[in-house]
Parts: sequence; structure tokens; C-alpha cells
Amino acid sequence: MTSNHKGIYTGLLEAKSRGEKRLAVLFDPDKLRLKKMEQALDLALECGVDYFFIGGSLVVNNMLDGLLAQIRQRCPIPLILFPGNSFQLSYRADGILFLSLISGRNPELLIGQHVISAPFLKMSPLEIISTGYILVDGGVQTAVQYMSNTYPIPANKDDIAVCTALAGELLGLKIIYLDAGSGARTPVSESMIEAVSGAVEVPLIVGGGIRTPEKISANLRAGADLIVVGNAIEQDPALIREMAAAVKDFQAA
Repeated sequence: MTSNHKGIYTGLLEAKSRGEKRLAVLFDPDKLRLKKMEQALDLALECGVDYFFIGGSLVVNNMLDGLLAQIRQRCPIPLILFPGNSFQLSYRADGILFLSLISGRNPELLIGQHVISAPFLKMSPLEIISTGYILVDGGVQTAVQYMSNTYPIPANKDDIAVCTALAGELLGLKIIYLDAGSGARTPVSESMIEAVSGAVEVPLIVGGGIRTPEKISANLRAGADLIVVGNAIEQDPALIREMAAAVKDFQAA
């Protein structure tokens, strides 16, 4: 399951072309306790997790650098920044999801913060992966929704999600990311995943509120290319084993 370093995005495209699925574990430095993180790293390596996403709504830079250094010392799994704002940047990662919040109408998160971070990213060794980020209503106000000052797409409006994803793809974004947000009560529905997956050709990431291997399997059947799990892992790192097994079982089916 583990990808190599010839290019994160190239690896995702090749996996999609072969019908292979990927798993990422999201670490939020604001929430992690060291002991649980070390357990999660060891399990992720053992189980063949493909990527670590690193980010959160309130992360400060020195905390981010420290976390990335700790992970790199213990584990070779690619580190991908999943920034909550333009200040969550570090050369210690391998790549960054350069997020445009296309489900919202906040200009700062469509282009404003990108202008601020572009000079840093242009000079950085990071692989830049332009990503159309679509926030979906997860049944509770999440940190992303509050901090971005935007409304999520209603959970039952598959057509709006499809049109938004299509617009992102036509604008040249390389990935679409459907996210119900950290701690979502209700994850993105399989019907929305299936509708969006059928409409776009770029890889589709799905995250937010995914707590069980059964939900992972359902999302993969619906067309997700990469599943992101975070909150559940923060509470119980041992779930990594079950989550990774669900992805492997899907590949073998």
C-alpha cells in the first residue's frame, strides 16, 4: 500500500489508474499527545498507511516543525501539509495540499492566503498539489466551518457538490477533497461520493467523521480514491490496524 517518493501526485494518479485505493492518517498537532502519536506512527508503519496529513485550525509554526521532525525520525511515510491557514508551512514536509475552499465564498480562502504563501512555496522543496477543498455539512459546526467563516454544502445536495467539483477540475485543480470536517457527526454520504467520483477524472479524497472500517469500505465502493482518518485515530490509535485492513481487503476483493 505504501507509496514511494517519485512524486506524491504521480503516485496517486498511477494508483487511481490501477483502481488502487490509498489511506492517510491526519495528525492535528493541537490535539496530539506524544504517547498516542508514537503508537500511531508505529502502527501506521506496520500496517502500510500511505500518507500522513499534518494540519489543524490553530497550529503554530514551531509546533508544526517539531511534530514533522519527530515523525521523520521514526517513520519514512510521506508527510503532506494540510494547512488551516497560510502560516502553517514548513520545509520539513514532503508536500502540501494547496487548498482552495471552493465550497465557500470567502475570497481569502479562494485566493487571498495563496498570494501570501506563494513566494514561500515557490522557493520551497515541497511538492505543491493544488486541491479543490469542498466542505460538506457534517451535522455539527466544525472548526473548519467556524474558522473559514463559510457555509458547508448541505449533506443532501449531491448536485451542488458535483457542480462545485466540476468547476474545481475545470479550473485546473489536481485533486478534489470532500470533507465533513474534523469531529463531524455525519460523514460524507456514499451517494455524494459516488456522484462526485462519477463526474470528475481527478483523484478524490474523502475525510471527516470516518470512524469505522465499514464506512471506509463503503466510501471506497462509492469511488473515493484516498480516505483520510483523523479524529478516531487521535482517540484510539489501535483503530489504524482495522482501517488499513479495510483498504487492503477492498484491494483484494
